[in-house]
Amino acid sequence: MPRDLKIPAQRHPEKQRRPDAPQPKKPDWIRVKAPVSEGYKATAAIMRENRLTTVCEEAGCPNVGECWSQGHATMMIMGEVCTRACTFCNIATGKPPEPLDVFEPGRVADAVQKLGLNHVVITSVDRDDVEDGGAEHFAQTIRAIRHRAPDTTIEILTPDFIKADPDVLRVVVEAKPDVFNHNLETVPGLYPEVRPGARYFHSLRLLQRVKEMDPSIFTKSGIMVGLGEDRQAVLQVMDDMRAADIDFLTIGQYLQPTPKHHRVDRFVTPEEFAGYEKAAWGKGFLMVSATPLTRSSYHAGDDFQRLRAERERRLGLG
Repeated sequence: MPRDLKIPAQRHPEKQRRPDAPQPKKPDWIRVKAPVSEGYKATAAIMRENRLTTVCEEAGCPNVGECWSQGHATMMIMGEVCTRACTFCNIATGKPPEPLDVFEPGRVADAVQKLGLNHVVITSVDRDDVEDGGAEHFAQTIRAIRHRAPDTTIEILTPDFIKADPDVLRVVVEAKPDVFNHNLETVPGLYPEVRPGARYFHSLRLLQRVKEMDPSIFTKSGIMVGLGEDRQAVLQVMDDMRAADIDFLTIGQYLQPTPKHHRVDRFVTPEEFAGYEKAAWGKGFLMVSATPLTRSSYHAGDDFQRLRAERERRLGLG
């Protein structure tokens, strides 16, 4: 009998033995309205028509109503079941039931064209069951979008490819996305608890290698706060990112998807986020987004324009 991914126990079987963590009441600054607009419905219809999965829905993003009403959606390729089991994440986990869909890149490109997107974000589940971790699938998706929507700028949010040959990264880089994003997610001291299948310095080095292979590609990474980190650890992550020549930093509030997920340690205030943003600008990032509702692809199109303009300004071209 197939799993029903709408049932939490089947969606996250590995988390069912975990004790429930209380879910504290959200403060006023993180509440958002339910999605009801016509633009939201139109975006949803295009996603269904093309049989596409979005991280907006799968991860339970709080900004889905705002983004979809404007025709912005982050498409999630390579299925909806992830081979990792990060304790913060709401994406279904386990052994993916099907191989990669060779027609998916074309469907993604078709949706990008229909939505008339100026900027698209493509992310994926982790597919440790695939030899190259899905690198060629990412490259094919980028090429398909370039063919169908040549004026659309492309941002990818990739897995860490930790179980694949290190050379697979070149396959993705040579497809020339405009932005290569891979999230560090949290501070290194919390990795064993929050991101047990990953390695902090592997992820950092992945982004550094992208820049070494093609300096024209913007690199981007993000972390969540409210997981139990302290300010000094966050500032150290910023320094590590700048040492790896990462251009764009995002910081947002962690929100607990279910009682079985990692607990919210605290809600970080807007004033603290402003302090993080100021510190990050001081460390030399080209672009910073640090607010309670910041997510990797929130306002990604507008932020890309600012990112490109800031690089040109610093190079004396703007």
